[in-house]
Amino acid sequence: MDIKQFLDSTYLKTPEQAGLSYEENKKVVQGFILEAIEENFKLIMIRPDMVALAKRMITEAKSKVLVGTVIGFHEGNASIEEKLSEAKKAIEDGVDELDFVCNYELFKSGHINTVKEEILRCTQIGLSNHKTVKWIIEVAALSDHQIIQLSTLIKNVVIANFKEDCYTSVFVKSSTGFYQTENSKPNGATIPSIIMMLENCAPLPVKAAGGVRSYQEAMAMINLGVKRIGTSSAKAISEGLTTEDNY
Repeated sequence: MDIKQFLDSTYLKTPEQAGLSYEENKKVVQGFILEAIEENFKLIMIRPDMVALAKRMITEAKSKVLVGTVIGFHEGNASIEEKLSEAKKAIEDGVDELDFVCNYELFKSGHINTVKEEILRCTQIGLSNHKTVKWIIEVAALSDHQIIQLSTLIKNVVIANFKEDCYTSVFVKSSTGFYQTENSKPNGATIPSIIMMLENCAPLPVKAAGGVRSYQEAMAMINLGVKRIGTSSAKAISEGLTTEDNY
């Protein structure tokens, strides 16, 4: 098994979050893209404004690395139309995979029909353009019961509206890695949260993101049944090392 084909190498900091200028941050992004090409990771996950750059670099290198981006990041509270517009631009720029942040706060407040519409319409724009879609549910913001409910809701919307051969192209993903928790609680994937997702969104696949910091942790997730892992430390993990990075 090649663990690199499970790894989505990820860099999602804005210049402000990184304490860098736009050009300095762009160089960091380019470094992640080059590393993904050199290491042959499954995918490079970057902000929407860097998709065209990543696609160009990967095409020039004749690499098979996929390009992914995040939509509605990181709070997930953008409107459906805003998310669709952002996704459309990323598709035009050559993106391969779209990771939408589900509007989990609307879900928590009981606006289930709006969340269903968001899942349906955003999944549709992805699948109709032959893109993989992932739904970030932000497990750290949810109770165990809500993780189960939202994973089930996404599954039910997909099964009700799309053909079976599409199921493997719609993931449920644990986290953005940017959610602020209290008392140093995990803000990303945990074994219990991933088990709940796997049990309740099947046959849709699961992506574990945030908090996977070592080869051993990555393998534990893979052995549970996770199909992809989002991490800013893909190289270290692939080399069997442990990192202190927070994503």
